[in-house]
This record gives sequence, structure tokens and C-alpha cells, in this order.
Amino acid sequence: MTHAHSLAAESVVLGYGDRTIVDHLDLQIPPGEITAIVGANGCGKSTLLRALARLIAPRSGRIVLDGKALHTGHSKEIARTLGLLPQSPIAPEGIAVADLVGRGRHPHQKLLARWNDRDFQVVADALAATGTTDLADRAVDELSGGQRQRVWIAMALAQETDILLLDEPTTFLDVAHQIEVLDLLTDLNRDRGTTIVMVLHDVNLAARYADHVFAMREGQIIAEGRPGEVMTAELIREVFDLECVVIPDPVSGTPIVLPRGRHHVLPRAVEPGATSRSPSEPEIFS
Repeated sequence: MTHAHSLAAESVVLGYGDRTIVDHLDLQIPPGEITAIVGANGCGKSTLLRALARLIAPRSGRIVLDGKALHTGHSKEIARTLGLLPQSPIAPEGIAVADLVGRGRHPHQKLLARWNDRDFQVVADALAATGTTDLADRAVDELSGGQRQRVWIAMALAQETDILLLDEPTTFLDVAHQIEVLDLLTDLNRDRGTTIVMVLHDVNLAARYADHVFAMREGQIIAEGRPGEVMTAELIREVFDLECVVIPDPVSGTPIVLPRGRHHVLPRAVEPGATSRSPSEPEIFS
């Protein structure tokens, strides 16, 4: 099992150039749980994740790991605790899958040290867990988008961090592989106690897989809590400007969001021998 670490944002202001993206935001990541950050494009969720991963420094406020400011810690020590899978990672040209996954072991190795049996085993386990063992000798740049995404997740697993941050980990994946990846992350959380924090654009996947949800709008957290508590039609309207119906997922029991489009109507039941309603009598989901 992993160690429980605390990760928090304290009144952080984040931005690029003259533009402020996140403004005086406070957040406490629940240790040992799966957290999803949701929100419309441009709301600041990926910027927040980059700050939590120490890729960008706050203009003011601070990111705190185990009570210490993240940006003052030693890089290699932090990399043994906190790992990141960015949204569009770039692999060195021509690198083989096994070599890329092996780079996840770097934070655990001393300068000029040779690989030991554990390093090889961890990489093999990461490849097996992500279904990429048969790709080990292939060049990463020859793979499909979905295959590459699973390889990057394998590298993150090989890093063996106690906190894993992922920016839209289901990008480029079809539905089956989305579920496989999220099931894999759930297993990692349940088996090792790894704290998972992921930005997701699919609110239904967030509701199904997350223990805790942060909903963002315009650089602020406007709601947080268990999916069953915060995923309401009112919240979806506020976050996404989308009218919807929220019902229990028949598979998981978690909330599922059904968007209401202008052209989606619910037909009335038609009695035997009766004619259907006229087009002037639409019946809308309520």
C-alpha cells in the first residue's frame, strides 16, 4: 500500500501572460481516493492540474504537498510521490515502448545505477496491466492514438507514485478502451491506495468512477463532493450551460446526465387503433 499524502491548493492564482485563468482557488485533494475535476473547456481545470503537478508556478498562493510548498521541494523526491500524465505527451522520436515505460523508473534510481530485478518487474507489470506487453518492441510513433495512450499510462504506473495526476486520460480512446483505462485506475486505487486525480470531459464517466468531484467554472470551484450529492441538473446547467435530466445509472447507481436538445421529444403512448399525436403536440422530458 502507498503512503497517504496531502495535496492542496491555497488561494492560488494561475495564468499565462496577462491572462488570469484561476483566481484565488482553494482545494484539498482527498487522500487515497479517486477525484475527478470537471468543467467546460477553458474553465481552468487543466491549468489547475498543471499547477498541482508543479509544471507551472502560482502567481500568488501556493500548492502544498504534505504541508510544504510544492515548488520548494527537490524534483526527484517529488517525482517519487507525484506523477503526471499530461493531455498530449510527446515521446522522443523512434523510442521503443519498453524504453519509454522504463523512463518511469528514473525517480527511483541513483545516478549511474544499473537496473535491478525490481525495475524490470515493475515495467513488465505496467505493460501487462495496460495490455501493451505485445507492443514492447514497437516504436511509440508507429502506434495508434489509443495504443499510445495506454503506453503513457504504463509509464505513469511504472513510476509507482502515491499520487497520480491525469489530464483527460481517455482522450483518443474508443468506449471499450475508456472503460478499460478507468477500470485500471480504479484497481490501482483500490489495490495500492494510490490517490488518483483526473481531469475528465465526460461527466458520466466522472460520476461513475470518481469518489469525489470538483466542478469548475471560470477559474473557480463552484461545487465539490460525492457524485451523488453534486451531480444535479442545476449544477450541469451552471457549469456547462446545458439543460439536462439527471437519473440513476442503471448499471452503477451513480448519476447519469441526459442532455435535453431542442429536437429530442418523448412520444406519447399510442392506444391500439388510435392515431399518433400531431406534430403540434410535442412532449418534452421534464
